[in-house]
Amino acid sequence: MRRRRLGAFAMAALFAVSACGSGTTSPAPVTTAPSAEPASQAPASAGPESQPPASATAGGSITFWTAEDNADRVAATQAIVDEFTAKSGIDVKVVAIAEDQLQAQVTAASAAGTLPDVYGALSLGFVHSLAAAGIADSDAAQAVVAGLGVDTFSPRALELVTAGGSLIGVPSDSWAQMLVYRKDLFQKAGLAAPTSFDAILAAATALNKDGMAGIVAATGPADSFTQQTFEYFALANGCQLTDSGGNITLTSPQCVEAFTFYTNLITKGSVAGVQDADTTRAAYFAGDAAMIVWSSFLLDELAGLRNDALPTCAECASDPLYLAANSGIVTAVSGPSGSPTQFGEQVSFVIGKDGNTAAAQAFVAYMMSDGYVDWLALAPEGKFPTRLGTTANKTEFTAAWATLPTGVDQKKPLGELYPTDVVDTLTQSVNTMNRWGFPQGQGALVGPILVELPVPKTLAQALDGTVTAEQAAANAQADVEEIAKSLQ
Repeated sequence: MRRRRLGAFAMAALFAVSACGSGTTSPAPVTTAPSAEPASQAPASAGPESQPPASATAGGSITFWTAEDNADRVAATQAIVDEFTAKSGIDVKVVAIAEDQLQAQVTAASAAGTLPDVYGALSLGFVHSLAAAGIADSDAAQAVVAGLGVDTFSPRALELVTAGGSLIGVPSDSWAQMLVYRKDLFQKAGLAAPTSFDAILAAATALNKDGMAGIVAATGPADSFTQQTFEYFALANGCQLTDSGGNITLTSPQCVEAFTFYTNLITKGSVAGVQDADTTRAAYFAGDAAMIVWSSFLLDELAGLRNDALPTCAECASDPLYLAANSGIVTAVSGPSGSPTQFGEQVSFVIGKDGNTAAAQAFVAYMMSDGYVDWLALAPEGKFPTRLGTTANKTEFTAAWATLPTGVDQKKPLGELYPTDVVDTLTQSVNTMNRWGFPQGQGALVGPILVELPVPKTLAQALDGTVTAEQAAANAQADVEEIAKSLQ
């Protein structure tokens, strides 16, 4: 693969958004053995989608970089790859790299002329930065999606990986930010489900008493979890980072409302002190909070499937599923100036330019068809399908996802742990997902903001009373404008 200049890419450092997950800290290359039989003797296909494009069936080899670097997930990915190789005759070298190391790896590989043919599990920021650097092959991505059927994907998922009117990646899965609440406490107090700013604030203030926090949510000034929690509410109120022209809009009425709401929510309905992913989870699991804002990676832990993060409420000792059974889940919320929306992260496959394009397309098509359910099974609680089904069965993958075992030390399908309406809400969450910057074509600004965290820093000042919510919005505006100027 030829060398490519990385000016735009190098300026958009550190794109990963915390999903409260875990992984390895160094690249872990895994190379498949060559196929034991020629492609002409590969097993018969199970259906039309299992066959790679005819141009790729002659064999060849590709390199696949994946950000799914957890050891168990690497092994599971290798198993999928082995099946692909057996069917197609295409050898795939799997290299697992933590996403916070991908920038350095891409820069080094570009200089050496050894960029991979395919990337997998890339966050939105990384996808858009590869496209800006001229590394992503838009034509190849569009061909894969067209071959699988555009209407089999979530329209919103495709929008989030579109730049300049063209697809720049193939969306594979997503996780959602959620508001989880105690249904039993809400019912006892006669409170409405927390789906709007008014309902959330009313419930938080009403239930914030007798040792119970009305809500727990991130407040740390140097914590990306605070950024994503605030952005969850900001998006719900129509507060965007920029307008379509790239102008910073954090002092808009919608954003000032969002700063005001978050300040009131924490100061009137939560606990004092800095809150983060660990403290908020611990409080909700102990039965000391009526609401929590967290990612969907909470779902298996809430059901007692991870030994180092078990629910500890008084009722949980005799009934480990007490919290899961008495918790409601809200994904999209709405503010007075917005419509139902939620924050989340979507990851995608990206086909690189100048590589073995035909084989790369065949591989991605396989990962999104015959290999797709196994790919989702790597971590179902954090991999909601963005391809909902096939042309023959529009809900094939969403239905299969609900049956996939999830958990760490114990495993059960989410469909057995949570009601059907909750499972449906989760699988449909990608349709209401939004993010700052990407819809306006300002994805290059997102990475630096996640590094410098100007919004959490100014928000923390509003929470401790140092500045007003309006002043916090103005300070965030000035800080982000300075960051944007440095990128020009």
